[in-house]
Amino acid sequence: MQVLRTPDDRFTDLPDFPFAPKYLTVRDASGTDLRIGYIDEGPRDAAPVLLMHGEPSWSFLYRRIIAPLRGEHRVVAPDLIGFGRSDKPTEKTDYSYEKHVAWMSDWLTALDLKDITLFCQDWGGLIGLRLVAAYPERFARVIVANTGMPAGSGMSEGFRTWLQMSQSIPVFPAGMIVNMGSLRELTPAEIAAYDAPYPDESYKAGARVFPTLVPVTPEHASVAENEAAWTVLEAFDKPFLTAFSDGDPVSKGGDRAFQERVPGAKGRKHLIIEGGGHFLQEDRPVEIAALINSFISETRS
Repeated sequence: MQVLRTPDDRFTDLPDFPFAPKYLTVRDASGTDLRIGYIDEGPRDAAPVLLMHGEPSWSFLYRRIIAPLRGEHRVVAPDLIGFGRSDKPTEKTDYSYEKHVAWMSDWLTALDLKDITLFCQDWGGLIGLRLVAAYPERFARVIVANTGMPAGSGMSEGFRTWLQMSQSIPVFPAGMIVNMGSLRELTPAEIAAYDAPYPDESYKAGARVFPTLVPVTPEHASVAENEAAWTVLEAFDKPFLTAFSDGDPVSKGGDRAFQERVPGAKGRKHLIIEGGGHFLQEDRPVEIAALINSFISETRS
């Protein structure tokens, strides 16, 4: 496995992102060491809020949510392998759904995070919810936003369009993709920050392949693993909230599966966040930070 590491100078002077990175190395099943970058802010003795990003973003997505939370909570936001400050294997075949789950499982257990409040969106949900299923005892509560955990049951038209586009465009414009998936217009500096992890196309194998790994057909890998994870979630009775946005054609309607199948979601006042696109963290960060704070307060035993 050949691995690239984005030079540190690509991450200087990013807007509203003063947070110092931390790093932890995990070992791939091939024996290759992979460094995971993450943000870890706030009091170390506080219960962690775990913020998990998706495609093709990185922890920069949470900058305006980390800031208001870190006074009271320990806020942890990792960069998935292939994204952000984390290492980037160069071949599409280096990536799989199960590898991502294994890498982040090793990261989670190495940090020994417990009493976690998870907020997850996009692939942050596909991977984050697998962590909940693998380690339910480590999680105190979950908020899911614009995500899902498919197990071969098909795809939305919005996702079908995205899948086709992501595999056909010759240059993968990460910053513009985030901009197109947000309802507000990102600034040039913000768009550049989403491009920062990728000096050239050779760094983008993970970003490029991610859409093809979503198990939307019965023939996809990880269908059985996701079905098994759903079995665990169908017994998960800790507080579970959906907070999808009103402006995301990719995940629209995906909140119903969680509301119907997860015991901890029963009787909750689930939200539709108005004025949010797929990347609702860009559109409604103040509301999301307030939601996380209030959900923790209301459900703290």
